[in-house]
Amino acid sequence: ALLSMFVIFLVYITGMARTILASEPQEEHPVFSSGKSVLLICLGLILLVLGGKGCVDGAIRIAAWLGLSKSFIAVTLVAVGTSIPELATSAVAAYKKNPDIAVGNAVGSNIFNIFLILGISTVIRPIPVPTDLMLSIYAGIFVTLILFMILFVGKRHIIDRWQGAVMLGLYILYLIIQPK
Repeated sequence: ALLSMFVIFLVYITGMARTILASEPQEEHPVFSSGKSVLLICLGLILLVLGGKGCVDGAIRIAAWLGLSKSFIAVTLVAVGTSIPELATSAVAAYKKNPDIAVGNAVGSNIFNIFLILGISTVIRPIPVPTDLMLSIYAGIFVTLILFMILFVGKRHIIDRWQGAVMLGLYILYLIIQPK
């Protein structure tokens, strides 16, 4: 069932990408044979699994070494480490004046992580939510409400620099009050 959901998801994303690419000017890209493409995808998936295992094992060791909870390491080091690609993508998109990519990437990534990643993970095995993660869940709800207010109250559909600074400040506050 999970494999069929994954295949349907890939087919859907591929169709969307073709539609979007057909409407945009094309750039030159290297063309690989089908065999090389499949090999590179399989190699990428293997490295992704190994990297994920290394990330989890490393996070557990860091938590033990620093005397911090696994939950704290998960919502700080692991979360930041896995979000660096989104940060890079959104920062470049903002710099190149592509706000739809910058905001869509951040919001879409969170929706994807919460619904698809957490959904698939809990289908594989139910996940008890530790009580020390409740602050993070409340923070997620609070931040979503703040983003909603920023986008739909006052200057509609604009996130100003000062609002970005407030969001950064709230993240630092979250890190400070997060149970260790």
